[in-house]
Amino acid sequence: MIETVIDNAGNLKQVAIKIYEGKRLTFEDGVSLYKSDNLSLLASLALFRKNRISGKKVFFNRNFHIEPTNICVFGCKFCSYRRKKDDRDAWDFDIPEMLNICERYVGQSITEVHIVGGVHPRRDLHFYGELVQKIKTVLPDVHIKGFTAVELDYMIRNAGYDIAQGLKILKDYGLDSIPGGGAEIFDETVRRKICGDKAPSQLWLRIHEAAHNAGLPSNASMLYGHIETYEHRIDHLERLRRLQDKTGGFNAFIPLKYKNANNSMSNIGEINAAEVLKNFAVCRLYLDNIPHIKSYWPMLGKNTAQLALSFGADDVDGTIDDSTKIYSMAGSEETSPSMTVSEMIKLVSSAGFTPVERDSLYNEIKIY
Repeated sequence: MIETVIDNAGNLKQVAIKIYEGKRLTFEDGVSLYKSDNLSLLASLALFRKNRISGKKVFFNRNFHIEPTNICVFGCKFCSYRRKKDDRDAWDFDIPEMLNICERYVGQSITEVHIVGGVHPRRDLHFYGELVQKIKTVLPDVHIKGFTAVELDYMIRNAGYDIAQGLKILKDYGLDSIPGGGAEIFDETVRRKICGDKAPSQLWLRIHEAAHNAGLPSNASMLYGHIETYEHRIDHLERLRRLQDKTGGFNAFIPLKYKNANNSMSNIGEINAAEVLKNFAVCRLYLDNIPHIKSYWPMLGKNTAQLALSFGADDVDGTIDDSTKIYSMAGSEETSPSMTVSEMIKLVSSAGFTPVERDSLYNEIKIY
């Protein structure tokens, strides 16, 4: 099969041979893949790479989100989520309110709570550490994946610690891992245009490196489909690949498509599904050392998320239970994102893959 793919690869033949032989792609190889319009070839190559890593398995988990606030000190131009304190649709939960959310899941088979939100101007590490600690009293066996690098930077500085100290304190409170948000695009020129007041790219990478060194695994992400070029995307993937070579701490990579509703970049049109699928394939092929590529269905919609499984993705995130507003506020078709386990199994199996329920560290719980 792969020999036929290579024979039909045209200008990408040497790149296809590298993939077949398990060799690392160069920056130029990655750009060439992005510039190809041969989606069937990209899908075949990405599936070949995926099958070497995870076979026919596609993973999901049982999770819910807590979004403590959408009040944020930053003003990212692509963000549809951020509100000011006095805005009508702002929210700012206290710890008892967030514990009430957790209490709904007592006795259920939830394995993960995902905590992300706006960067609150007055809350520091100890507020969020206390939240983590108290969640563990309500759901003692749950894995807490919380706080983007941007949130961590601000809350740790507010408490007067350096990054390593702050991460150790949060781990002692009970934090288990960190998500991949806030990466956006690492290219500094693009970053200044779309989120100039946010933590710079080198700080994002430094925080994730420190988390890995502290025994806190993480995910990684990339916001694409706005003003960046293919070269900017590969630069982003290259920096992640280098850090993964160094630490091995990334569990999964999540490509996040820019959504243009209700933000100050709304004049930019959204990329089409073909470009989304191409991006999945290139990410799977370039990130040879990050084991999992996540097709995040609340952002993509269920149909596109399912299609991405044929372009190298091997994870569809979790059940969510209508607990996140980040992408619905940006115009996602999934306005109340929630899936049952049986729906997730059907989504994966009807695409020709094997559904596998996992925990947050990709230990297999059940193969369906």
